Amino acid sequence: MLDKEQVAYIAKLARINLDEKEMELLSGQLHSIIDFIDQLKSADINQVNPTSHILPASNILRQDELKPTLPIAKTLANAPQKKEGFFKVPKVID
Repeated sequence: MLDKEQVAYIAKLARINLDEKEMELLSGQLHSIIDFIDQLKSADINQVNPTSHILPASNILRQDELKPTLPIAKTLANAPQKKEGFFKVPKVID
């Protein structure tokens, strides 16, 4: 089990304030998490193939098709402000 010094150090790194009751609770929870990670480390995965997805997926994207773009006038029709064929937005960076 993690002692209070270790929990206090972790809390300091996470920039959270814990009282004594919370430190005891967190100590037990962190101990459970570490035990679970140790169980995962002991699992034999030598016969398991690496995967990037849970389900078999191959080329799920559609083919690109060229289509005409929306005319600028129609694109800007509902724009609250426009200037020289572009959307005009307020400056957000000084």
